[in-house]
Amino acid sequence: MTPPLLDVQHLTVVFEGPRAALTAVDDVSFQIAQGETLGLVGESGSGKSVTAFAILRLLQPPGRINGGRVFFDGRDLLALSEREMRAIRGARISLIFQEPMTALNPVMRVGDQIAEALRVHGLATGAEAQNRAVELLRAVRIADAERRVRDYPHQLSGGMRQRVMIAIALACQPPLVIADEPTTALDVTIQAQVLELLRELKAQYRLAVLLITHDFGVIAEMADRVAVMYKGALVEQGPVRQILRAPAHDYTRSLLAAIPGGRR
Repeated sequence: MTPPLLDVQHLTVVFEGPRAALTAVDDVSFQIAQGETLGLVGESGSGKSVTAFAILRLLQPPGRINGGRVFFDGRDLLALSEREMRAIRGARISLIFQEPMTALNPVMRVGDQIAEALRVHGLATGAEAQNRAVELLRAVRIADAERRVRDYPHQLSGGMRQRVMIAIALACQPPLVIADEPTTALDVTIQAQVLELLRELKAQYRLAVLLITHDFGVIAEMADRVAVMYKGALVEQGPVRQILRAPAHDYTRSLLAAIPGGRR
């Protein structure tokens, strides 16, 4: 069998408090195969984003990884040096944030921000990086890319800013993309467009995707498999169709009941 691209084993994350440590991610294990989309679903505060930041080793104090292993392409990310991790972030594993207005640099043109991702990882410089930025804006369906590449984030709509974030995430053609609530801040019409774009780009670039969301409707539309997270732990996981037809956990059933026209 082909080994998984990402293999998270018994990951535990705690946040140190004045009296005791709070467990935010509790013994979480899952795998993602090459080209597969795993949906990580749960309500706000369930530990989904903390899991993503732990995988990328971007946790800020007082958060810390308290146990487990994270294998990516056969290497244990938790055993790498920070320098080795910087070579992986963006180039091998990229992250699409849920709020692009806070993730993008407000005083830097969007084209320069895309080009910077290429320069940091030594993939392009100068005019070549700028030309690649235009190509990436076209790839994420931004019209008039040659002009838009000179815009600042505040000159773009919310949907266009999210497309820029996707362009940055894809700049180095990483095999794994973590999409953290990529449509939360968008209206329903733009949400559908962004999800369709992600689906097209996944096929075009043969991406594996960890799709983090609180919306089981998005999971049903986008994911191959789903892992349901509740209070820091995974309560069930499996193929999307199987979970939709026969959810085993009460919490999963409540999430499905929240979908318009869903289970009751």
